[in-house]
Amino acid sequence: MTDAFPCGVPSINVAVLDDDADLGATVARLLGRNGIAARAFTAPGEVLAALATERFACVVSDIQMGEMDGFAFADALRTKDPATALVFMTAWPITAHAVDAVRRHGGLDYLEKPIDEARLIVAVSEGLAWSVRERRVAALAALLTRREREVLGLMVRGYTNKEMAPELGISERTVEDHRASIIAKTRTNGLAQLVALSRGEEI
Repeated sequence: MTDAFPCGVPSINVAVLDDDADLGATVARLLGRNGIAARAFTAPGEVLAALATERFACVVSDIQMGEMDGFAFADALRTKDPATALVFMTAWPITAHAVDAVRRHGGLDYLEKPIDEARLIVAVSEGLAWSVRERRVAALAALLTRREREVLGLMVRGYTNKEMAPELGISERTVEDHRASIIAKTRTNGLAQLVALSRGEEI
């Protein structure tokens, strides 16, 4: 079965944000040499403004910037597009920052300058894959009603129709109707495919 949920990944997959224009351009070129389309930005506001007309699967962002630090930028970016992956980079690595990057701001990795090209490619590749999965999950959620999302959540946890009915306060027949609607909307042929979709996997 082909993917029923377009992930919406744009032609420019990656934004590189660094107030040092030369360094940002260098990182973008490194990605380009490895087959990853990237564009360099020098200010957080430029990236956030670009989101009005395009989406990025991944943003590689410096932490120390004059206009807005990388963590504040990450919070603003997540508000506009929670399915954009984040990779942080800095010339001044601090352990506390590394913990914040991963745990608090959702960074997939924390790269020290000068950037290790191999680690950069691995981190961004993981970010692209993560973004695709997140966009598929969001597309699935948008396709279903609130009640259908509740039924799907219980289905993938292994609940039977009989168990779901009292859990949701509805009849078994209504559960069956919701299941039928979910299968019709997702064009799936069984629970295994529904589980895969709920995880953002392609089926």
